[in-house]
Amino acid sequence: MCCVFTLLLLLGPRFAGAMWWLLNPTLWQRAFQTWLWPVLGIIFLPWTTLMYMIFFQGGITGLWEWLFIGLAVIADIGSYTGGGYGNRKRIPGYSGD
Repeated sequence: MCCVFTLLLLLGPRFAGAMWWLLNPTLWQRAFQTWLWPVLGIIFLPWTTLMYMIFFQGGITGLWEWLFIGLAVIADIGSYTGGGYGNRKRIPGYSGD
């Protein structure tokens, strides 16, 4: 069950972003001028890309929009660093505790 939950967390935002892009490509074309940035965003920063697209239509002008985008950046960074920290005792030569 733990593996299913991890798989959903890893592939869920990427799948949602890809489906949203396929279902509403005009919004993505208005938000990004080229196809390269959304592809890189979906691969490397999926939560941040999704949050940016949620707030893009109304405009990213206020503090709350930037706060939620910042939280999405923290979620993306945490998804990459959480595995290493959780398995730090299994890493050979790592003595930090």
